[in-house]
Amino acid sequence: MEIQGKIIQLLPEQSGTGKNGQWRKQEYILETQDQYPRKVCFNLWGDKIDQNPVKEGDMVKVLFDIESREFNGRWYTDVKGWKIETQDQGAAPDGPPPIMDEADFAPSQDNSLPEEDDLPF
Repeated sequence: MEIQGKIIQLLPEQSGTGKNGQWRKQEYILETQDQYPRKVCFNLWGDKIDQNPVKEGDMVKVLFDIESREFNGRWYTDVKGWKIETQDQGAAPDGPPPIMDEADFAPSQDNSLPEEDDLPF
């Protein structure tokens, strides 16, 4: 699965020791750029933190998996990112077209003779 948006907050990195050894976890808050923006908390684990460096304000696409688990009769859901692609903030593919100026409409300086065509009119 994937989601796109802007990183609005980096939460403090967490680390510890478990039955499988050392672990690290970094959580991020992403806000979508929809008409009604949503905020999504996702996390990266271990080496994925260093492989996907991002900072607040970055526009990103996050590829993730969702996993839920039960503990004491309650269910908890994790959004585990596995890749973050930084988006070009200058690009606006769905935005308005670029504004043209007079130079875009200026005639070319080609002084060659016009080509003759076979059109009857």
